[in-house]
Amino acid sequence: MSLVEVTDLTVGFGSLRAVDGLSFRLEEGTALALVGESGSGKSTVAGALLGLHRDTGARVGGSVRVAGTDVQQASDEELRRLRGARAAMVFQDPLSSLDPYYAIGDQIAEVYRVHARVARAARARAVEVLERVGIPDAQRRSRSRPHEFSGGMRQRALIAMALACEPDLLIADEPTTALDVTVQAQILDLLHTLREETGMGLLLVTHDVGVAAESVDEVLVMRHGRAVEHGPVGTVLGAPAQAYTRELLDAVPRVDAPRAASEPSDEVVLRPPSAARVRARQAGVRGRGRRVADRPPGRDPGRRGGERQRQDDAGPHAGGAARADRR
Repeated sequence: MSLVEVTDLTVGFGSLRAVDGLSFRLEEGTALALVGESGSGKSTVAGALLGLHRDTGARVGGSVRVAGTDVQQASDEELRRLRGARAAMVFQDPLSSLDPYYAIGDQIAEVYRVHARVARAARARAVEVLERVGIPDAQRRSRSRPHEFSGGMRQRALIAMALACEPDLLIADEPTTALDVTVQAQILDLLHTLREETGMGLLLVTHDVGVAAESVDEVLVMRHGRAVEHGPVGTVLGAPAQAYTRELLDAVPRVDAPRAASEPSDEVVLRPPSAARVRARQAGVRGRGRRVADRPPGRDPGRRGGERQRQDDAGPHAGGAARADRR
């Protein structure tokens, strides 16, 4: 039996159908990438695998089975046992996914405590998985709050939380978004290493074709909620059969590609002012400065009016009180 079986999945929000008749399978220990432009329905599919659209007003149809659980027919208690224990998700924005008030270690320990039904070993398990994902000095850093971690470390902390119960499936929704290329490569290497060590399956959601090429066994290209192309990563990205897949590949910037020659344009080109205009402007500024400096000393012309206004605001007896004070 496959780890994930999705058959004719549809997800609608109001009049919009975000996912339209999608079907695919993911075998144990393999990795599949959902690739497509923003708005193609990738993250909606990821949420449907864990039943996250339940009680949201979304219309979900078709069949979704994850680790032997029928997500559509499962009770709330069955879904709670599935999430975290059998299938875990790494969300796109780690800063908003983590509670800003609680320490990182406490949040990871809570996941383990709820699913493993143990209390004493939960904190030690949190430190263990933080070390596993490469957090230095994990014992001390487990007491840090999310804002004390860098973006890459927060992403590692989310992965550690997902690994706390050793799930069979890891769903990573854009795990490298907003990370620089060096940290991005480290996160991808970490996911690859964890797959080799644990044998878990990976569903990677990404709009970056390059990320998919380095991280998965199969690619499913999506557009407007539908599957455009599905197959081994080398075949789909090496010899795409569909025009849309080729367009996605052409959109990837390449440093080795020749630069296109710039064409003449009718746009207005802003040029720096001439030296004569600069000198004339400087002379005008100096002239205004001399006029201010040549003003004879004395009271500011607007000062008396300002004093009268303050007296009016203070009331009719303010002037008498001031004179009395002087006497």
